[in-house]
Amino acid sequence: MYTLYYLPGACALATQVILRELKQPFELVDKRGVDNFLAINPTGKVPVLNDGGNTLVEGAAILLYLLNKHENNLLPQADVFHKQQAIENLLFANATMHPAYNRLFFTTGAIADEHARKPFLEAAAVAINELWVLVEKKLAQQAFLGGDQISAADIILAVYARWGDYFPVDIIIPEKAGAEHTLITYKPKNTCALNLSFQPAVFNLLR
Repeated sequence: MYTLYYLPGACALATQVILRELKQPFELVDKRGVDNFLAINPTGKVPVLNDGGNTLVEGAAILLYLLNKHENNLLPQADVFHKQQAIENLLFANATMHPAYNRLFFTTGAIADEHARKPFLEAAAVAINELWVLVEKKLAQQAFLGGDQISAADIILAVYARWGDYFPVDIIIPEKAGAEHTLITYKPKNTCALNLSFQPAVFNLLR
């Protein structure tokens, strides 16, 4: 059985959802209740996944490990090009969209004065909205980034899409992207993880 170290609402939430999609049993451990979490992951970040004697870190790497290990429809295997596209989408979510949202968290934590903070938050929101436009273009002729089926990237983006609610800026999720996230959020396997785990503790994401 896997052990997943997480922080409520943070990006480890995507790992929870994918473990459920893969029908894999796992134990959830809140990093805040772990003495010397840095001994497990020196960066202090989640997710961290323990698989027997192996400790895995870095969200995208963990997801690719799980998707390559277990049979699934989230990552194409038969077609090399489609698999490559799926990995590109996953890394777009993890390495492009995630840092864009991190600007909101960093600004909120670094600048105490609301008036001084506002232009930095607004600039971050502009960058995020531009990325959502790119996602919308990819969804022009399909329901999900994975085509007719949900992909790992779709799940990751559904998690990130909820973060904007906690900031005084306008994050605009376009129509098709919004419909995609609604389908993922209320998919029976995912509802528990997405709804119960989304708490204000997400503001500790960068700690």
